[in-house]
Amino acid sequence: MRGLKYLAGYSEQVTSKVERLLANNELGGVLLAKYPTPHQVRTDRALYDFTVNLKNEFLRKSQPLSKVSYDPKISVINHALGLHSFVSRVQGAKLTAKHEIRIATVFRTAPVEFLRMIVVHELAHLKEKEHNKAFYQLCEYMEPAYHQLEFDMRLYLTHLDAFGPLYQEA
Repeated sequence: MRGLKYLAGYSEQVTSKVERLLANNELGGVLLAKYPTPHQVRTDRALYDFTVNLKNEFLRKSQPLSKVSYDPKISVINHALGLHSFVSRVQGAKLTAKHEIRIATVFRTAPVEFLRMIVVHELAHLKEKEHNKAFYQLCEYMEPAYHQLEFDMRLYLTHLDAFGPLYQEA
């Protein structure tokens, strides 16, 4: 059967159900029933606005974002869906910090819920650098369905590997 690399660590009960859905070519139908349309956040400017709106709603006092963009160099294969970069530079007598968020281009045509989950994850790194309990509590504060969305996104990536895009290009 196909490798379920995005579901490593999940129980045998979960992975066998996903394998059955894959074998019967039903995983796409399950995902489409739950997430019928892709988001319309296609440009880097729209992604920046989307991210800043979330940041302003939940993390108003955190550092400003210098850049938010889709990045074709981010590889989902290397377990990266997005990246948060923090760069400190000395400019004269001042120390300046830049925060940048990059999202894998595979999510340019994903459901808005997955994009939001990834953006929430990267925004949480503004406050919590490590993936610890406080980090995931912050993710759940910004997106209460965070863990379910993360699992569904793993199913989406599994479908992409097995069958290609879920949505037809418009």
